[in-house]
Amino acid sequence: QVQLVESGGGLVQPGGSLRLSCGASRSIFSIADMGWYRQAPGKRRELVARIVSGTRVNYADSVKGRFTIYRDSAKNTVYLQMNSLKPEDTAVYYCNANVGALEYWGQGTQVTVSS
Repeated sequence: QVQLVESGGGLVQPGGSLRLSCGASRSIFSIADMGWYRQAPGKRRELVARIVSGTRVNYADSVKGRFTIYRDSAKNTVYLQMNSLKPEDTAVYYCNANVGALEYWGQGTQVTVSS
């Protein structure tokens, strides 16, 4: 079992940056598939970025070139660096991990991009 805790959300102006962190309750060294999703009000949850098989990275088209996902196995943490934020990035951001057939989610952290 894995518990995931997100942090780093908040209010930021358009064009600003935030770094989200996802801390895991156990070593992520053996968790090959972790990622970030987001859900805006009235919309479905969508993939933002994902690390697959420990190394391959996938991004939603809407965030390519602006967001970077990376992991620090020594700290059991996955990060999402978000630059050049836009109002349409406003959402609750969730951390996700797949361990075998099981899927785990964090509680989410709110990101609001507004002037």
